[in-house]
This record gives sequence, C-alpha cells and structure tokens, in this order.
Amino acid sequence: MDRMVSLQGNLMADILSFGIAAFNSALYGRKATGRVPGLFDLQKTGMMVKSTYAGNGSSIQTCSTRTIPEYRVIQDEPGYLMSGEAIRIGIDTGGTFTDFALSRDGVFHTTKILTTHQAPELAIMQGLDDLMKATGCRPADAELIIHGTTLATNAVIEHKGARVAMLTTEGFRDVLELGSESRFDQYDLGLSKPAPLVPRQLRFTVSERLAADGSELLPLDLAAIEQVAEELKKHDIDSVAVCFLHSFINPEHEERAEQALRKHLPGIYISLSSRVAPEIREYERFSTTVANAYIQPLMDSYLKRLREGLKQAGFGCPLYMFVSNGGLVEVDVARQFPIRLVESGPAGGAVFASHVARIHQEDRILSFDMGGTTAKICLVDNAEPQKATLFEMARAHRFKQGSGLPARIPVIEMVEIGAGGGSIARVDSLGRITTGPDSAGSEPGPACYDLDGDEATVTDADLILGRLEAEGFADGSMRLNSEAARQAVRDKLAVPLHMDIPLAAYGVAEIVEEDMANAAREHATESGKSLTGRTLVAFGGAAPLHALSLAGKLGIKRVIVPAHAGVGSAIGFLLAPVAYELARSCHVRLTDFKPGVLNKLFKEMSEYAHGIVVSGAPGRERTEIRQAQMRYIGQGYSIAVDVPVGELLKNDAQSLQQAFDKAYINLYSKLHDGVDVEIVGVSVSVSAHLVFAQPAELAKTAVTAAGIPPEIDHGATLFDAQAGAYADVNVYSRHALQPGNYIPGPILVRDKGTTVMVPQGHAVTVAGDDSLIIERE
Repeated sequence: MDRMVSLQGNLMADILSFGIAAFNSALYGRKATGRVPGLFDLQKTGMMVKSTYAGNGSSIQTCSTRTIPEYRVIQDEPGYLMSGEAIRIGIDTGGTFTDFALSRDGVFHTTKILTTHQAPELAIMQGLDDLMKATGCRPADAELIIHGTTLATNAVIEHKGARVAMLTTEGFRDVLELGSESRFDQYDLGLSKPAPLVPRQLRFTVSERLAADGSELLPLDLAAIEQVAEELKKHDIDSVAVCFLHSFINPEHEERAEQALRKHLPGIYISLSSRVAPEIREYERFSTTVANAYIQPLMDSYLKRLREGLKQAGFGCPLYMFVSNGGLVEVDVARQFPIRLVESGPAGGAVFASHVARIHQEDRILSFDMGGTTAKICLVDNAEPQKATLFEMARAHRFKQGSGLPARIPVIEMVEIGAGGGSIARVDSLGRITTGPDSAGSEPGPACYDLDGDEATVTDADLILGRLEAEGFADGSMRLNSEAARQAVRDKLAVPLHMDIPLAAYGVAEIVEEDMANAAREHATESGKSLTGRTLVAFGGAAPLHALSLAGKLGIKRVIVPAHAGVGSAIGFLLAPVAYELARSCHVRLTDFKPGVLNKLFKEMSEYAHGIVVSGAPGRERTEIRQAQMRYIGQGYSIAVDVPVGELLKNDAQSLQQAFDKAYINLYSKLHDGVDVEIVGVSVSVSAHLVFAQPAELAKTAVTAAGIPPEIDHGATLFDAQAGAYADVNVYSRHALQPGNYIPGPILVRDKGTTVMVPQGHAVTVAGDDSLIIERE
C-alpha cells in the first residue's frame, strides 16, 4: 500500500524570546575539517587539535607538537546532520541539568547547565548565551530552536499543577475515582492508586446526555452551568476540564458549555475532552483531559515567558516543542495541548537511540538514558522505538502497569523510574540500602555539588568509587567536593550499616543498577519481547557510568556509547521531524462496510494534521500514515492496521480484512473464523523532515583494526569491590580517541558531559562515527 503524499505549504513562524548572562564552559576540539566562521582555516593542516579552556569564553587549541596560542577556536565534534550553514538548537530541560546542542555546518557544539526549577527559562537563557559567545554565533543566525522538558511530567508526579475543576455529565462524577475497577496487583491487600488530580468536591455535574451515535437524548442545561461558574469563582479555580459522555462523537454540548463558562469566567483555561482525547473509554478520556487542564496554566505561563525572553535577546526563529510521540509541533499547539509534552525529553532520547541503531545497523537495541533525576528504558526494533497510544503517569508502584494515571496520547513507549545521578540513597526500616525515587535535583543537588545538599546520592557514590572525577564535571562548569560526598555517605549509610564508606557507596551503585535492571525486565515482559541478543545504547550524563554493569545484569554483551552521549536527548530533538498525530473513535463493521464514515473522518484529520505540519515545515515533502484500530466483535482491545492514503471504496473491506488477519496472526498466531471484524478508531500521522541524517556508510559499526594506541590522559583510582580496595586505572580523553583504537579495560573515558567506565574483562573499540563499542573480551 502506498502511504506517501507530497504537498506544499506556507510558513507560519513563531516569534520567540531569550535572555541573560553567561556561565563559563569549555568546548573541546577535534580534527578540523572546515572553516570556523570569523576565525581561521585549519582545512589544510590536518592537525589533531585539543582545546584547553582559556577562561575568557574561548578555547586555546593545542596539538601534540607545539602550542599555538595565537589561534583561538571553538569547535566541537562532527555532527550527524547535513544541514548546510543552518544553525539549529536543541534544548532539553531535565530535573537536574538543562542540555544544549547547537548544530552548524555539520558540527555539534554542546553544553549543559544546572536547571533552575523555579523559572526553568533562566537556565535556558544562560546556556544559550554561553553557546552564542562560545561559537561566535548571533541570536539572529539561529534558524530553529527545539525544546523538550520534563516540566509537565514533574507537575503531575509532584501534584504541583493548577487548581483545577471538572465538569461532567450527571451521574459520572466519580469516573476518575472508580477508574477501570481493575487491580494492578490482585495479591496486594494494601493496594493504593494515585489520587485523582481533581478532588471530589471540585467535580461538578450538569444535566445533559448524548447517545452513543452522538444524537441528543437530553439537552444541555445552560442554567446549571451558570451555577457551576459561580461555584468555580468561590473556589478560585484556574482551569476546567469539560468531559461529557459520548462527546468524542458529537462535541456540540462541550463547545456550548465552553462558551457559557467563558462568558462568566473570562480568562479561565478550559480543556474539552472532544479536543484533547476524542476517543472511547470514559476513564482514559476524562483522565487525559483533566491532566491537560491541570498542567496548562503552568506550561502556558512558562512558554510565554520563554518566547518573550527569546524575543528580547534577538532570537527571531521559530520555537518548536518536542512532543511525546517523537515529533515537533509549534509552541502554540503545545500551549493548547500540553499533555502531549509529558514524555517530551525522554522521547528525544529514544529518537537519538533509534538514529544510533540505524547508523550501526542494529536491529534490536535497548535504549538506556540515565540523567540526574530519572532513568528511561526503551525497546527499539528495526531502528524504530516502540510506540503506544496510552501512557501512565505518576505510577503508585514503580514497575506496576495499571498503577498510574492514564493519558490517551500518542507516545514513545518506555519505562521511566526515579533512578538518576541525584537519586537519594537511604537505609530503610529493614536495614537495606534504597535509592530514589526522589532526587536531590539541582537545588540543592547531591552533597558533592557543594550547594548545601547533605543527602547521599548516586552521584556521590560514583565520585567516592572513583568513577567520577572532581574536576571537569558538567563540561567543566563545576568542581565536585569529594569530602562532602564522603561525609554524606558516611552519615547516611556507612555508620547506620556499620560498613566502610567505599563499600556503602558500592552498595548504592549496585542497588540503583538492580532497580534499573528490574525495570527493563518488567518493561520487556509487558511488551511481550525479549532482552536476549540486544545491544545496549547508553547516553545521558550518568548512563555510561552504569551501562556495563546494567548490561551484565541483563545478559547483554554489547554496549554502544555514542558521540554526544551526555546530551543525547537534545541531539535527538535535532533529528526529529515536524510531525503531528491524532486519533478519533468510530464504529464500522466490515460486513456492513460504509466507507463514507471513514473517508469523512480521515479527510478532516488529514487536513488538520497537514495544517499543523506545513506551518512548521514549509516546502518540505510530507509523509502521511493512516491506521485503523480493528478487533473482533466482543474483544476489549484492538490492534493497529495500516490503511492506504486516499478515498476508500466499498470493496476495500476485503483488503482491510486481509490486513487485519495478517496483523492478528503476527500478534496472536491464530485467527477466529466466523467472527466479524469491526473498526473502532482511526488515526492519522503526518510528518516532514527538516534535516537529513548521515547515511550508515559514513559511520558503520566498529572499525576492527587496532589502530594507533591513544595517548593516556592521566591516571585515577577505581574501587574494586571484589578486592575491597582501590586500583589504579588509566583515563583517556574521548576527544583524543580515533576510529580503530582498541583499549582493554579497566579504564575510564572522560567525555564531555559524561564519563564512560569500562570494567575488567571488557574492551572498547572506537567506531567510524566516534561511538565507543564496548564488548566482553
């Protein structure tokens, strides 16, 4: 089936904003292959250059034979993109660090800075100012800014959203409380679910009713809505979720309710379920709409401030938000539907891992993204991350499916747990070391940050174990305090457990790695897939420190640490297409196939999705994918089946039946003869690529030749748990390594934004794209 459509369109640009002062960070050099605008040309020299921070926002380049202080150059590692002279910037705001990646002329410049939680845009302004000064770029030179953030997710998890109310059909007030009436753990007598985002006293009902086909059974009581509006004023409500029965078929009652509320409450935020999640199943639809209403005031205010700041600083380029399904949308769309941002940052990491899989021609990988606050694990098959249409937020039990708040949105499917560098380690009532799920974040951060934090964290443990070095942390912007880390681990863990400080620190690392391994096993089991034979792709500030241990626990023999691993999600933003996906519910049986219903839905959805994408990718070829959610009559769950783009005819029922049979066989291995099939929903996805990735031939997997041995940067001591003592190891600079280098462990590879630990019994080979391929010897 041909699913490709090529169209043309016009640009609707956003005016964006930026702000304030710089902090100092070093950018490291590689072999120069082109001209750095405004500086000097190294094209003919062929020298290997390494930058040393000069303290004034520039780097002095040196080579192995002589120092050349008269030249000052900022140049980072080769990028994945072939984007001409265009300057694009990816920004990933996490719970601990905000990561930046600037792509210019096929080269990436990266940095990271501590997140400012009370006003996340301040860290963004500071980091952007730093990048502009370091690269010699001007804000006006930027073509595009792409931003992803965990702000929406954290607001739901921490219950720090708006004061929200819900308006629903009379008799359905307690849908949020009842849920699906299922138990995610039937043997847990003390089972508890997360509390609804709207307490019962703020859930209001009005008289109205639509039938399942959208026809009106009971008219909307507008007088009752006026009474509700008065109650909302008394409770000082910021945002309202309107969730009427069967509104996904006919939105008229919800739209009229919105008009009435705005008349009495001008300026209030209103989310309609017919716009946010127009699909069947009341609980999931209500929960998604309430969550959208809960975070909309927060996200709208934040994005307004960000745009204004960017504008003041001279950034006139469009601002796109990275959404949970791995695509980009304009900021105004994100402000209307912020629920689509809940997995924004982590999804960027999955896109990055998929690109690595494509470059290295890996069919089955496990994406492992560990930052300062959380760890994210995703299954990627055939260079495509696993996707879903239902996501769970704020799980009450860390690994239990069904224990969270459902959100019916298109999302890259992954498991995310509170296991990051800032995860706090404690001794529980049974005398066991536990880590997370809470994090010290960036304020005050781990004890070793020396910002008045006194909790023992995973980062403190890594520093004590010798995996991290006090100098050069976070691109050289911070110096870690080893003594503060030792004191925190001693007071919080070693003394209560009567053990040595290094052994207590090792226990922290082991526990957090086992937690991540359990999460990976649980996620694979829920997905019906195996971890056997997969390659682990590790990125994020903390993942390369723990990747080899995690791989060993999962029986994985091969690990890839790609270039730019420390800011993987920000790089992923720059690789993503402008894309929008939406779904609608319907009911069509194949035995009485009526293509007119589907054609009308597909046409409306396609026009809406293309309108969003064309404004963000004018003049670009766009791809449209259509799917139908199909099932046997009587089944509770459906499967996605591809539908050709174009007008459906009556006789297309046969081809849809054949496509369903094929998909059903692949999933369940058996068909049910004589049972009719029905379509219960349709979806449309439209995308357009802004940039093009390098072909795999330019960066194939490992170069097997031994190559010239790299120069040892310096030495360090690493704690050996089996010996119970520290052992000397060599430390290599990632920027001094060349394709073909082969180095046996144990070693540390100091990279920009992260450190790679290669234990005894493993060896690292540098691949053609500068990725580190680590395998058991």
